[in-house]
Amino acid sequence: MFGQDKYQSIFGLIGKKIHYSFSKNFFLNKFKKESINNCYYVIYDIPDIKQVDSIFKNPYIKGCNVTIPYKKSIIPYLTKINSIAKKIGSVNVIKINKYEKIGYNTDYIGFEGSFIKNINQILYSKNTLKALILGTGGVSKSISYVLKKWKIKYQYISRKKQKGMLIYEDINKNLLKEYRIIINCTPLGTYPNINSFPPLPYQYISDQHYFYDLVYNPNKTLFLRKGEKNGATIKNGLEMLYIQAEESWKIWNNNNL
Repeated sequence: MFGQDKYQSIFGLIGKKIHYSFSKNFFLNKFKKESINNCYYVIYDIPDIKQVDSIFKNPYIKGCNVTIPYKKSIIPYLTKINSIAKKIGSVNVIKINKYEKIGYNTDYIGFEGSFIKNINQILYSKNTLKALILGTGGVSKSISYVLKKWKIKYQYISRKKQKGMLIYEDINKNLLKEYRIIINCTPLGTYPNINSFPPLPYQYISDQHYFYDLVYNPNKTLFLRKGEKNGATIKNGLEMLYIQAEESWKIWNNNNL
């Protein structure tokens, strides 16, 4: 593939249709900047989670990040999972050695670190802050974990009717008056499909809202632009990516974990 025998340690990103990811460049730049030698980072774009076993068989691989759509389906392929990742029900980091494949979650750290600092920019009302989580995939579990920690009430929005969840057609003016935080956990708007966006009644968005998009490529999705046009505070997922990536590196290099 790239003469991997010259590297002592291989790391990578496991996902599907992930050519847009910045993870490889982030880590290659980190290796260069910090003079980390004999390491390489690979994009493992696989069409089916069953192919993950062939990745794990590589004797040089020491760790992987995991992204859409495998953060939940990767779990049965692991030897064990740490307590927080188990509680969340989602894995985005795997530490690999000869005997074990251990799952962790650093998404919640990345989200918390990048999300909470902007909360004060929202005009507080007397009501408790409430959030709509768009999407029900693996990463949405990390988001709800953080919201629960900060006592922010939340409601999942799904494309299909599910118990305890609303669908997009349920979102109206009154709901958006109550739920001021909108968090996009779907891939809608990700490059190259930059013209797609969650179907919300954007005409009811105001400067009382906070739009957070886990998508970071492009820098400003149509979802964020529509929110910004109506005065909402906006934030993309790039800082979250960087924070969780650094946390991944700590896990891969901590012999006590």
